[in-house]
Amino acid sequence: MRASAARQLAFAALAGALVSTGAAAPPPPADAPQKVPVAVGYGGAVASVDADASAAGIAVLRAGGNAVDAAIATAAALGVTEPYSAGIGGGGYLVHYDAATRRVQTIDGRETAPATATETLFQENGVPIPFEEGQTSGRSVGVPGTPATWKAALDAWGTKPLAQLLRPAEKLARDGFTVDATFRAQTQANQDRFKDFPDTRKLFLPGGQLPVVGSTFKNPDLAATYAELARKGTGALYRGPLADDIVKAVRRPPVDPAATRKVRSGDLTAADLRAYETRRQAPTHIDYRGLDVYSMAPSSSGGTTVGEALNILERTDLSKLSEAQYLHRFIEASRISFADRGRWVGDPAAQSVPTRELLSQRYADSRSCLIRPDATLTSPLAPGDPLHPAPCGGTAQAAPTTYEGENTTHLTVADRWGNVVSYTLTIESTGGSAITVPGRGFLLNNELTDFSFAPAAPGVPDPNLPGPGKRPRSSMSPTIVLDHGRPVLAVGSPGGATIITTVLQTLIGHLDRGLPLVDAIKAPRASQRNQTTTELEPALWNSPLRAELEGLGQAFRQNPEIGAATGVQRLPDGRWLAAAETTRRGGGSAMVVRPQGRP
Repeated sequence: MRASAARQLAFAALAGALVSTGAAAPPPPADAPQKVPVAVGYGGAVASVDADASAAGIAVLRAGGNAVDAAIATAAALGVTEPYSAGIGGGGYLVHYDAATRRVQTIDGRETAPATATETLFQENGVPIPFEEGQTSGRSVGVPGTPATWKAALDAWGTKPLAQLLRPAEKLARDGFTVDATFRAQTQANQDRFKDFPDTRKLFLPGGQLPVVGSTFKNPDLAATYAELARKGTGALYRGPLADDIVKAVRRPPVDPAATRKVRSGDLTAADLRAYETRRQAPTHIDYRGLDVYSMAPSSSGGTTVGEALNILERTDLSKLSEAQYLHRFIEASRISFADRGRWVGDPAAQSVPTRELLSQRYADSRSCLIRPDATLTSPLAPGDPLHPAPCGGTAQAAPTTYEGENTTHLTVADRWGNVVSYTLTIESTGGSAITVPGRGFLLNNELTDFSFAPAAPGVPDPNLPGPGKRPRSSMSPTIVLDHGRPVLAVGSPGGATIITTVLQTLIGHLDRGLPLVDAIKAPRASQRNQTTTELEPALWNSPLRAELEGLGQAFRQNPEIGAATGVQRLPDGRWLAAAETTRRGGGSAMVVRPQGRP
């Protein structure tokens, strides 16, 4: 099943998940952390999609850990409770604000292709294979970057040992967590894939059955794996028995002999794992209405694309526009920036990426003049040339935006000293490659399907084709906003390429439209990615605004859910506000160390 279709099935099943168990779900334990979408207080804050994960981060902050320590504890717990979205079999991007130096730095922990990968990685006989066959295969698995990201972050800014930070997640995996409707629905959406892999089936479909809402889900193999990483360090994933198990699972996928699915092997080697390194690099940076906006530079396209769109909108006072005109400008700025993303952004280690030029106000001004208040641009829109900006330029051949899976997870953390982390991590599609490493309790990513299987359009340069050791382009957009060197807010979201539009819409909803952060996160979303139609969530689809926008030439299709953002905000009185989704993915979890009391 194509990832987007699987995701729609998951959320269609959500409403009926409780009924399908045949009985009312038992209440959660009295001491279980509860999901609330907003929390305000002192001592630091954590926001994630999961209450157990947020609680793990808060526990670290209460024990004297800083934002990086708490972020790693939260991420490790998400690997237990959100195993279809993240885990040590995947990768991600971490953005860090250091309160002592007032400096923002980043870690690129994106997965990498094997050294043998070529542009035809997902082609056979000169023809791209179906996406589904690339997704559920060893061929889609990149070298995981998440454990290396944890080590790099701890080495640079952490204060607690990894073993201490993994302890809450290890306990959660060993003792179990309460299955909710989202977890059951996501399992159901992947049931056909999971049943073809005995280890995946045994873990996620015990007895061949879907997990029951309200039941306790345990993962003793993952608990043992976390314990091994705690003893040996994250390097154990890159050399030694665990690394050998990963290589074996990729090169000889453990498929049920009775399965009819064709599962291709991958070329990942022990040398590929040993060679993996994170990248410490400068963040992207723009000035937006006097604020400094920092995010991820390539290999992610998040920072450049969100940044370019904000620059395009800089000359327009969005606070004074009608709701329809505000959405129209947001949609058109997204369309333009995605056209440029497709042409120019890939792994900078493989080819030059004009990051500085894409983020220049001069270039944004040359593109913003394409936007008209009474008409809609046509997609696919031709890219401009940031190296040689021309007014309303865009004469190159247009190419459509390639497909990107829509699942991931995001967490945001702040501590009592004012340090902030915005961290997005993933295994790509919901359920990743569907391959569980035997005896290890975690799924491997299908991140290499984020490469273009073939050039997006004949004759058009595509910077996102596979290559040896190359990182596939990502849309992850962990973002931190500063005002005169001090944090204002941090946000991020899952959602594949919709991450970019989700973060952009959340930022302008809060900064320009004046929505409280939790309301900017809650607001119904639109997502335009240089495609013929813009995706709308149901609240906008069923709104009179749709007809008003269609009168301007906009065309739409429905998406039941776009993104699942979290954020933290520093309030003028020194308190932290944590914000998460109110309903998407069953709602998120916002927590602070001390909800009441003095600093």
